Amino acid sequence: MLDYSEEDVGNIVLLEHVNLQVPDQPMAMLFYIVGLGLTRDPYLNVGLGNMWANIGEQQFHLPTRSAQKISGYIDLVMPDLEALGERLSLVEAALKDTQFSWSSNQDHVAVTCPWGNRFRCYESGPAFGDMAQGLAAVDFNVPEGTAAAIANFYQNVLAAPATVETDSDHAVAQVNIGRNQSLRFRESKESIPPYDGHHIAIYVANFSRAYNFLKSHQLISEDVRNHQFRFQSIIEADSGRTVFLLEHEVRSLHHPMFNRHFVNRDPAQSQRNYRRGRDALIPFRP
Repeated sequence: MLDYSEEDVGNIVLLEHVNLQVPDQPMAMLFYIVGLGLTRDPYLNVGLGNMWANIGEQQFHLPTRSAQKISGYIDLVMPDLEALGERLSLVEAALKDTQFSWSSNQDHVAVTCPWGNRFRCYESGPAFGDMAQGLAAVDFNVPEGTAAAIANFYQNVLAAPATVETDSDHAVAQVNIGRNQSLRFRESKESIPPYDGHHIAIYVANFSRAYNFLKSHQLISEDVRNHQFRFQSIIEADSGRTVFLLEHEVRSLHHPMFNRHFVNRDPAQSQRNYRRGRDALIPFRP
């Protein structure tokens, strides 16, 4: 008899944003908006000290401070990888003295931002459900021997479906979020860089369960205000030992930002308009 478990959604209903500090706003705009084709949020943080970049129902928050870097990959879904390649070609020259790079692979476009964060961009399709564009997953490198403890933490503290699988001889904890998002924690033999404070924001249906557990274990790094709290330590259940650091901005469904409409321009149309404007420019003659 079918159990229809694929219809189930865990307690984490949405991975809403990844927060990565950037030292240079014009360069961030060139990469995220012009190159990747994301859309600057027109309503919030429109000054020079921060930028919110929309992609589908998710965002990147990019405050101006020293650069932060995730050890792993950020997986994005986009409607047209060929158009993405054209946009990335447009910004190559301006970003040539940074860590920026990109390459086309069999099923995705690999992109490195000016400060070393690595992205895998996939074309929308059945593998990503109804996500036409969006933030599909964040894949973190974690120390060997920690995947099982991380999966157990998400299952028992945040009530999220989590499994441990083996990929190329590496254990990977996969945490399912909502309908078509996930967090992955991939064991690595390489040294993991010290945690630099980057964070993710998630929405949970059962807010009190996670809060009460983390509060009782003295793991709350910022107490409740405006329907959210923060924590950093992912711990092993038996020993209480911290196995990985990642700040979570945990929001309830009462948060005023929940289900807010994110403006997304059509990147293909924007690209056509850019080409028309570029080709129509009359060279300046002094």
